[in-house]
Amino acid sequence: QVQLVESGGGLVQAGASLRLSCAASGPTFRPYSMAWFRQAPGKERAFVATIVWSTGNTAYVDSVKGRFTISRDSAKNTVYLQMNNLKPEDTALYYCTYRVTLSTSYDNWGQGTQVTVSS
Repeated sequence: QVQLVESGGGLVQAGASLRLSCAASGPTFRPYSMAWFRQAPGKERAFVATIVWSTGNTAYVDSVKGRFTISRDSAKNTVYLQMNNLKPEDTALYYCTYRVTLSTSYDNWGQGTQVTVSS
């Protein structure tokens, strides 16, 4: 069973940067893609960004394009989310997840890391 451990969250002021990390542990970790989701208070969990493990291709929700960058280190089984120019509306619990093929769902989640952005 693959375990996902997120880190790097914190309390920052608007305009600041944070870098989230998600390390995957377990035998033969070979995802098709990894992704970051976030859940703000009172809202459903929502997609933020994804990266195809083999190619490095990425996709983002419109609200973070140009500010967030997802990347991965295959040797470390780690995915990152560099978040720049943070805004109060980015405040949420951030989760990482993966799927093993393009057609499978995201059903393995980390515990989340809290990002709070003050105005």
